Amino acid sequence: MDTIAKRDYIDFDKEEVPVVFDIDLEEDTFTMGINYNQTNDFFTVDLWDSEGNVIVLGEKMVLNRPLFDDLVDERLPGPSLVPMDEAGNEKRVSWDNFGVTVFLYIDDISDDSDDPIEDNLDYDGDDYDY
Repeated sequence: MDTIAKRDYIDFDKEEVPVVFDIDLEEDTFTMGINYNQTNDFFTVDLWDSEGNVIVLGEKMVLNRPLFDDLVDERLPGPSLVPMDEAGNEKRVSWDNFGVTVFLYIDDISDDSDDPIEDNLDYDGDDYDY
């Protein structure tokens, strides 16, 4: 049985990584880059504003942890971008599961919605294997 994603996600072909593309988030346009570290099996995100100014380079995708969560910068996008497996089965983001069960979601579900996924998110940071 297929499941339907509750959130929108950023769709790109991982086979084309490294990839750079423009993306509209809320009222702003950003340029986003996705890279892959083959040695350690993880993805990173680069982000530029609409003028081409660097906001963030090399942000590691960590399962269920919003990107840029530890940064304070008014230029960052409004909705959280979260690499996640909505089924809650994966333990980390990897080449094998990204784009299959793990996607980079735009976490724009309102706080007052019934979202059972929120109860399953694990923000313990165990994915920091550098």
